[in-house]
Amino acid sequence: MTTVSTPTFPPAAAPAVPPGLDGRIKPLALLPLLGPDAPPQQWSLQQAQLYVHTLTTSHYENFSVLSSLVPPRLRPHFAAVYAFCRWADDLGDETGADAVARTRSLHLLSWWREELLRCFAGQVSHPVFIALRPTITQFALPIIPFDDLIRAFEQDQHVTRYQTWDELLGYCRLSANPVGRLVLMLSGERPPTDNAPSDDRQRTLFEMSDSICTALQLTNFWQDVLRDLLERDRIYLPAADSGVTEAHLRDWLNRSDDPAARIPYIRALRPLVDRTWDLFHAGEPLPARLSPEIRPVVALFSAGGQAVLRSVQAIGCATLWERPRLTKARKASLVLRAAAAAWWHRLTHSTTS
Repeated sequence: MTTVSTPTFPPAAAPAVPPGLDGRIKPLALLPLLGPDAPPQQWSLQQAQLYVHTLTTSHYENFSVLSSLVPPRLRPHFAAVYAFCRWADDLGDETGADAVARTRSLHLLSWWREELLRCFAGQVSHPVFIALRPTITQFALPIIPFDDLIRAFEQDQHVTRYQTWDELLGYCRLSANPVGRLVLMLSGERPPTDNAPSDDRQRTLFEMSDSICTALQLTNFWQDVLRDLLERDRIYLPAADSGVTEAHLRDWLNRSDDPAARIPYIRALRPLVDRTWDLFHAGEPLPARLSPEIRPVVALFSAGGQAVLRSVQAIGCATLWERPRLTKARKASLVLRAAAAAWWHRLTHSTTS
């Protein structure tokens, strides 16, 4: 068991990191060193912090979790939470798509839950949990959001097709909403615990966060229809609500040069995109209701998701054949806009107070 203490950021000068403990390496490739069958190792807090920091800054899709907008005091905590999510995600997604691979994923996710339980009991040995334990302690984080994320990745091994919109939202409640709730808790907000009137503000904040996070997850689904189908054998378009089945998708994909094959897919995706916009709009007031410290971070991720959704629309919702991406210039523009909005708020607030 490793003793933990309050983290620092950037990570303090650490002892030489043992060969292989490199955050630039994908988690599955590190299983011989860090997996359930790995020989016992002793990792210091500094080594663990350095690992999760490198992991977090090396693996991201649209925006770095540790952008300059994240307050320095929260960066080690963001990195620790992200590292937990990254490992859980890869254990569920990167083993393959056949039955053997899914069985392996379930085994690895079960081990990850055991490590989580040990972490909450104060017994940590894996670098991710060595880094995460001080965060859990300092912010009194509950186990439920972490366990919900593992449950989502376990569900991915059993459920690869969805019939209704409500089923899809149920998945997002496990796979996406916990992340936003953890971010709110890192910023000092507490989730509502009962129906007391004093909890009304918190309930509203967490509901708006859930809306944004669900919209972000759905946007990712609409962006990655092709990759999910071919690489993971998963279809997130709700068949009953969209009228789209696996047979349709594979037929349309095989007729990629036929414009007529694109029309039914586009017509099916557009209403789902519209419903995703409704969720983004429901969460739109959230950043303004948060502390100035965390406001630009939340605003950036919401704006980034909306930018991706616009890019889905910009290619005519033809994501079965083309995956939309944000350019570096567009990402930079969004970061600058979020930073400028935060600066303007601080300026006007200091002027009027």
